[in-house]
Amino acid sequence: MFFFLSKTIAVVLMPIFWLITLFLLFIFTKQAIRKRFFKRAFIVFFIILTNPFLINLTLLSWEYPPTRLQDLQGKYDVGIVLTGVTQGHKSPTDRVHLAEGADRLMHTLLLYRQGQIKKILITGGNISIFGKVERSEASALKSLLLLAKVPEQDIIIEENARNTRENALFSKVILAKDFAHKKYLLITSGFHMRRALGCFERVGLKVTPFSAGFYTQDFDKSFGFGAILPTEKALWLWQIWVHEMIGYLTYKLLGYA
Repeated sequence: MFFFLSKTIAVVLMPIFWLITLFLLFIFTKQAIRKRFFKRAFIVFFIILTNPFLINLTLLSWEYPPTRLQDLQGKYDVGIVLTGVTQGHKSPTDRVHLAEGADRLMHTLLLYRQGQIKKILITGGNISIFGKVERSEASALKSLLLLAKVPEQDIIIEENARNTRENALFSKVILAKDFAHKKYLLITSGFHMRRALGCFERVGLKVTPFSAGFYTQDFDKSFGFGAILPTEKALWLWQIWVHEMIGYLTYKLLGYA
């Protein structure tokens, strides 16, 4: 039930839903004062939600900052990679279709090649509210690492996790069995790291965060004429931020993170 609700109830809290609602209220409201209010509210929300500078600033304040490679504290026994970076329902199925966040895998490969991590644990089953797809995402990402000549014995996959809490719970079982009391590096996108870090710490796993994949530009590069021009990407990024806020607060309330 939690999984289903987490994937559906958030829809009504998305910015695009707010804009549609305000627009419909403006269209169908007959009273002049209310009609004026909904019109102004729609314009204000539209300006805010399509402004690239404002969403970049908001995401910068939330994303877990990147770590310089030279600042990593020694070598790590296991790099834990969270999934959510493929399009599991895209055909043809003779290849892996990558989506936003694929830097998680690329940075993992970089860390492995540089000797910063010894083993790679990929966690995630690529399950939707409509059921499990034919191939787990962990298995799909493993196939890419094999193509990159990572030895199979250095890749561990966990194929059942449906959300970040289960990523932590199921990873703990694997690590406790074969890699107890070792050093772990947690690899996920910057915007998702705070929730992921909370989940892993909540189940008793001490991990070092390593953000890989960002939606933002550096603050000093976000100025300019383009910062005031409305874009559809800004609206999409607000969707990403609101979705993560809902997830983070829900996990906090449930004691998951």
